[in-house]
Amino acid sequence: MDEVEAHVRRIAIIGAGQAGLQLALGLQAADYEVTLLSDRSARQIREGRVTSTQLMFGPALALERAAGLNLWDDRAPVMDGVEMNQWDPTERAPRRARFTASYDGEVRSVDQRLKLSTWLELFEARGGRVRYGSVAPDEAPGIVARHDLTVVATGRGALSSLFVRDETRSLYEGPQRAVAAFYAAGVRGRGEDSDAYLRATGVPSVGDAIALQALTVNGPCDILLIEGKFGGPYDCWADRPNPSEGLRRAVELLRVYAPWEYERFTSAEPTDAQAALYGAVAPVVRSGVAALGEGQYVLGMADAVVVHDPLTGQGANNAARAAAEYLDAILKRGDLPYDEQWMRQTFEEYWQHARHVHAFTDLMLRQPQAEHVGRLLRAAFEHPEIAHRFVNGYADPAGYQDWLMDSGRAETYLARFAGSR
Repeated sequence: MDEVEAHVRRIAIIGAGQAGLQLALGLQAADYEVTLLSDRSARQIREGRVTSTQLMFGPALALERAAGLNLWDDRAPVMDGVEMNQWDPTERAPRRARFTASYDGEVRSVDQRLKLSTWLELFEARGGRVRYGSVAPDEAPGIVARHDLTVVATGRGALSSLFVRDETRSLYEGPQRAVAAFYAAGVRGRGEDSDAYLRATGVPSVGDAIALQALTVNGPCDILLIEGKFGGPYDCWADRPNPSEGLRRAVELLRVYAPWEYERFTSAEPTDAQAALYGAVAPVVRSGVAALGEGQYVLGMADAVVVHDPLTGQGANNAARAAAEYLDAILKRGDLPYDEQWMRQTFEEYWQHARHVHAFTDLMLRQPQAEHVGRLLRAAFEHPEIAHRFVNGYADPAGYQDWLMDSGRAETYLARFAGSR
């Protein structure tokens, strides 16, 4: 018995988000001794403020399903496709460009307050150890000393300061958009197929308004995400209004900049007293491993080391992928030590996919827009094949390398449609 217990690997995971909990539950199922450090209890998460829009595409949902963590399949709405609108109401004769495209795979959004609180309760119910409270950087050495491996899976608080910014992989020095999100009930359908679609309206001089369906703690709802250019009409949340006032303000913006969405949201109300989120996200890539001194290292995961702007809806998907890849790497390591070389290799193997996601999001944020991207997106409004390919690329942005990310390949692809409508 003593010999068996001596081989049990002790792993600490700091952060109880999508990545941290998914990894913790996976390791727990494989009989590892896992200690999860969370700054909030399940009740605090469930009753707290919304944290994201957490749009998830088929490949990430498949990872949850493979782990037995798809607990809302019978309740979470499935979005059938995308409606994309673009126009500029400040023009003398504004013309609305619109296309719709169906999703090839499953697309859902489950409020992280619901998902994470349930997963945390599940981890505890299965005998998992949880230490509640925030973790300061100077506590990290003590945690490392008590465990075979320590993973930092949260970008919240000061722990991210342990990981050095990677200048070669980080394009932006700070946030590029002002972000506001609202969970709403009472959004009216219009009897159109697009009622079940994710709907986006882009105003090049102002920003983007995105509406999607989701499951929140109280049942199905709609989420309105506003991504505004700094200094513009969508950048109006500095006073952090309560959800009712914030949603009212957002709906008034829709009246001007997305009137077809305004019609749907005129009777909308917040789903609860914590149904609003404001902020600005700084896209960044950090070193995947932090050295604490005296031979101690911690491994960074998901938002701790790779942060994307929410414009392309990739955050929860990347977290799910990171958790699955780190779990596989840990299981394959067996009884060998989780040394610095292994940690760096583990992050780099994850980065081989994450780099495509980060590059795509950076490209879509870029101002002014890259010329070839503008040409492709304009062509999408004319050619359903391009629209379909663009919309479904979000599920795995690595596929954009073949046509969207490179100007030469983009021109070659566009040439196929020359002279056709």
